[in-house]
Amino acid sequence: MATESASGAAIAGIRRIVRIVAWLLRASLIAAAAVMLACIAIQVVMRYVFGQTPSWSEEVAILMFAWTTLGGLALGIHEGFHVRLTAVLDPLPRGARAWAERGIDLIAAVFGACLVWSGLRFVEFTRGSVSAAIAYPIELLHGMAPCAGALACLFALARVVAGAPAVGSAGDSPTPASPPP
Repeated sequence: MATESASGAAIAGIRRIVRIVAWLLRASLIAAAAVMLACIAIQVVMRYVFGQTPSWSEEVAILMFAWTTLGGLALGIHEGFHVRLTAVLDPLPRGARAWAERGIDLIAAVFGACLVWSGLRFVEFTRGSVSAAIAYPIELLHGMAPCAGALACLFALARVVAGAPAVGSAGDSPTPASPPP
């Protein structure tokens, strides 16, 4: 009995930490998308109205696009909106579907771990390089891959351990936009 309550408290703690990390990730993605769109707008206005483009706007937009894409991959795993085919899962009985969902989440965790490993290798390979226009350390751009991979791995493993509801099930509800309690 005490073991069940301790395990329930541990799972609740994991869920809370993961919700906080997901909320911070979502906030960073919103900020990155806003900065990216602002940079693109500045670039268009400067090019077509003033005939000159700032050297920094494209690089900042690319940096923000990279984070939006890679961070969005991790958030998709957390919220279950990643691309998936449900033709095989839909006909399964509820219990089998839950096990299949956990298997898919384990595969996503493996891919996240591979992204961490290969991303770290790439960061090491390009260490010391700088971007062409504004000379920021290129590790900032390339470090997004292992960071997103770690988040994807965290979210996938949390879904396995804490038991996320199946996509499209009655238990699904969108993650709130406000900070977690």
